Amino acid sequence: MSHHWGYAKNNGPAVWHENFPIAKGERQSPVDINPEVYDSALKPLSISYDQAASRKILNNGHSFNVEFDDSQDKSVLRGGPFDGTYRLIQFHFHWGSPDGQGSEHTVDSQKYAAELHLVHWNTKYGEFGKAVQQPHGLAVLGIILKIGSANQGLQKVLDMLDTIKTKGKSADFTNFDPRGLLPQSLDYWTYLGSLTTPPLLECVTWIVLREPISVSSEQMLKFCSLNFNKEGEPEELMVDNWRPTQPLKNRQIKTSFK
Repeated sequence: MSHHWGYAKNNGPAVWHENFPIAKGERQSPVDINPEVYDSALKPLSISYDQAASRKILNNGHSFNVEFDDSQDKSVLRGGPFDGTYRLIQFHFHWGSPDGQGSEHTVDSQKYAAELHLVHWNTKYGEFGKAVQQPHGLAVLGIILKIGSANQGLQKVLDMLDTIKTKGKSADFTNFDPRGLLPQSLDYWTYLGSLTTPPLLECVTWIVLREPISVSSEQMLKFCSLNFNKEGEPEELMVDNWRPTQPLKNRQIKTSFK
């Protein structure tokens, strides 16, 4: 069943539980990263994006997705807390307003400018649609964006946003290398959580990288130039498309670093 949800007062995160009761579940995301526990059993992350085949960029009315060919193990995530292989299917961002903070995860209650989510699915389930129904079906790599110098790896994405200004618009977007979006260090926090947008399924093992990447104030303005609305509808700027942090409950956040 599909429901109209968004980020306004009448359909935003505060009321998502009315249509998606799991919103008050036991492993909801995002969370505040604090406290955390070092786990010596955690392996280093292995991110293999050198064969990544981007296909298109799409405004879905909540954010924009860059979608990848996930029919083979072209761009995969292994290691960390995982035993298997997780294929990259898409990435998207959450952000605030031009002068506000919009990361979903916070670190010691500190919020940042924006957050990148690289979404991968567990290949043992055969396809994304089946993986999202499983407790360990998805791995989402979360990368925090902090205001600083312009990010060259990001610019090619931002240059496309004018072509997908309104909901439902898409454009071909090939030969994009997502390795340009990764920080130097792959130290990470990890915990069991959920999608941060409806249907909020509790199927995600989160990997949040400790080192942020930079984004300039001018680049943030570009994010905020997108629209939530379809073409021809009243303009509604795409800003503050983030969910607030959720209770940690009985979970533990583990770190790969001391």
